[in-house]
Amino acid sequence: MPLRLPSFPAYATPLDKLGWWALRVMGVAMLGFMLLPILVIVPLSFSASSFLAYPMPGWSLQWYENLFTNEDWARAARNSFIVAPAATLIATVLGTLTAVGLARVQFPGKSALMSVLIAPMVVPIVVVGVACYLFFARIGLADSYTGLILVHAALGAPFVVTTVLATLQGFNQNLVRASLSLGANPLQTFFRVTLPVIAPGVISGALFAFATSFDEVVVTLFIAGPTQVTLPRQMFTGIRENINPTIAAVATLLTIFTTSLMLVLEWIRGRRR
Repeated sequence: MPLRLPSFPAYATPLDKLGWWALRVMGVAMLGFMLLPILVIVPLSFSASSFLAYPMPGWSLQWYENLFTNEDWARAARNSFIVAPAATLIATVLGTLTAVGLARVQFPGKSALMSVLIAPMVVPIVVVGVACYLFFARIGLADSYTGLILVHAALGAPFVVTTVLATLQGFNQNLVRASLSLGANPLQTFFRVTLPVIAPGVISGALFAFATSFDEVVVTLFIAGPTQVTLPRQMFTGIRENINPTIAAVATLLTIFTTSLMLVLEWIRGRRR
């Protein structure tokens, strides 16, 4: 199919055309402004220099080799892939059940409860970190995997709640009534009727929860101990103490990973539409 350039309506004035082009130029400029830092850091991960600087003296894979052979980075990667999936599982289960319950029941104070549930999305993350540290230190969960997983789950659960609630807006409750009238119990109805229909929303929320946990650094600085260092915290430590292109290599891999998650999310949304 031949490529067709956008055409203006016959009644478009020169000012309309100018505004049309100005809007698109501004959009491209904003997109470049947001993507340029990422595009700049990727080549630095292949630099032969020991510093993050342009121009690069040559090309090398030594920083990727250092990333995969250095024990500190390996431990941080293991911790991230322990904490993020566990937090995602907890956030997805609790968030999905909460969303289903809120969608089915009307009661006074429902809006206030929703505000409390999504509070971790709007409260400054530093406040969350300090509050969680003061609370967990009293019950012995500071400097532990359990405490870190619970905090990350709390940060990811609001994304699951909101995405599943959005999916349930178009859910036909008559399907549930029909299932119950045919002899299925509520648990069977949920797994065989409700969950397959809302699965795209559940998966989308789980991906958001995973990305939130995998990229989180502020709360991790407050809660995690020396043995629970994650990749973002290791990057923060590296920037503060010893800047080298290994950080650029990690940033490049994390960018590819999170971009892949977003592409999967868009693919799921496309299939749902």
